Amino acid sequence: MKREQSIGAAEFKQGCLALLDRVAETGAEYVITKRGRPMARLVPVQSARDREREVLAELRGKGRARVDEKTFLQPTGDLGGWDPVVME
Repeated sequence: MKREQSIGAAEFKQGCLALLDRVAETGAEYVITKRGRPMARLVPVQSARDREREVLAELRGKGRARVDEKTFLQPTGDLGGWDPVVME
């Protein structure tokens, strides 16, 4: 995870569009402060698929994941007559 930077609300207001471009291009993260207190966080948008990969990588890194990515969301028991849709 990238280190987040702080920016005051007034500075954010003046350079909002340029800051949005910087976040999109570099992945930088900012905490927007008002009178020194954190008020909001500006982070790049992440696709759902990228977030899934990140979570799985974190789990594997900590030794928690016991399944591979293909079986991650597969049912573990009897479905009671339901027919699962397999998405590939």
